[in-house]
Amino acid sequence: MVDVQHWLSALPPLTVYLIVAAVIGVESMGVPLPGEIVLVSSALLAATGVVEPEWVAAAAAFGAIVGDSIGYAVGRRGGRPLLHRLGRRFPRHLGPAQIARAEQSFARHGVWAVFFGRFVALLRILAGPLAGALHVPYRRFLLANAAGGLVWAFGTTYLLYSVGRAAEHWLKDISWAGLVVAVLAGVGSTWWLRRRAHRGAATEPTEQTEPVATADR
Repeated sequence: MVDVQHWLSALPPLTVYLIVAAVIGVESMGVPLPGEIVLVSSALLAATGVVEPEWVAAAAAFGAIVGDSIGYAVGRRGGRPLLHRLGRRFPRHLGPAQIARAEQSFARHGVWAVFFGRFVALLRILAGPLAGALHVPYRRFLLANAAGGLVWAFGTTYLLYSVGRAAEHWLKDISWAGLVVAVLAGVGSTWWLRRRAHRGAATEPTEQTEPVATADR
């Protein structure tokens, strides 16, 4: 992540915002990319004054909402065969076991899996395509998608920005310590959501839920 932050720091601010939106957007379409790493690195850059935090957050939210919506449209058109093709192409991230866990989260939480999925790496990639493949009503999907994207983008950015600014003020001579504190704060902010999601996935039955029943939740 330090290498990503160093690379971004050499770019013009506008380019950084576009990269944040593009990487998070493509990730949300169902392609495994390091969207969270890019967001965290950009938020830490904002703490040093290289970029503006409000534009980092806005770019991340835009990429998340638009990317998920495109992923939803692709998933609705391609259906389950699309998920199987993604699994064959990215077996480490989107294999049968990962898709089954994501389906179980949708079966248990319904459309709220889209909101909470924004805070979990696996669901952040699969939420849009899977919701489309399961025919979740788009209006409900869009509401959860927008809410999750905004909370995740602005919450993560401003939390790391605030902690980074404080660390820079208190630890001017120990820059690496400020980075560690900021990263730990970012991890802690999503810990309970990740724990809840993984605990729910571990206790789900192994049977697959029918798509029509899932969509009606």
